[in-house]
Amino acid sequence: MIVRMRERVVAACDGASKGNPGPAGWAWVVADDAEAPARWEAGPLGRATNNVAELTALERLLAATDPAVPLEVRMDSQYAMKAVTTWLPGWKRNGWKTSGGKPVANQELVVRIDELLDGRSVDFRYVPAHQVDGDPLNDFADRAASQAATVQETAGSAHGSPAPPPSPDTPKRSTRPSGSKAPRKSGGSSSRTIKAKFAGRCVCGRPYAAGEQIAKNPQGWGHPECRTTDA
Repeated sequence: MIVRMRERVVAACDGASKGNPGPAGWAWVVADDAEAPARWEAGPLGRATNNVAELTALERLLAATDPAVPLEVRMDSQYAMKAVTTWLPGWKRNGWKTSGGKPVANQELVVRIDELLDGRSVDFRYVPAHQVDGDPLNDFADRAASQAATVQETAGSAHGSPAPPPSPDTPKRSTRPSGSKAPRKSGGSSSRTIKAKFAGRCVCGRPYAAGEQIAKNPQGWGHPECRTTDA
């Protein structure tokens, strides 16, 4: 269904892959006049890479918005943004080959995005992911894509789906008074988080991917929000 909006559409899109490659999903969200999430859609991709998920999210967003209306796209993928704003013209001139003469990766998606961009006004804006005070639209798309990758089900406002759950990768806002120190954890273990070198499974039963932030639990490593006071 085409989402027809106002004089200017502000939107965000994101993709996720739990393992890269692994279970993957995509999502886009369109804002209302107050730049709050108004309409959104997310879907599964089966097993795919993060780059495929990111490009699919952009392709679905472009296909779901009115090409006659200027569009602002917020995204946290440097690869997807550079692919369509920096590398695409050269790839196209070279017959969809890289400067080294190799076929462009994910060419079918890139060609489709190029077709959807033709003749329309699209402003791409990079926003960092997983920030305490990050862009709310990008955060929403990130959460929706992550949920779609995990459960491998379609969701969205047209389906009456609830808002996606918080991402475990976004740090929680501190509620401690300014200048106060965090309380010590019992057991002597560190409360720090690190990036997982390999994919694994948290004590809660949900998997985590290589590169995701994880923290130490008494039973092993897992999602930071699943860390107990004994960790």
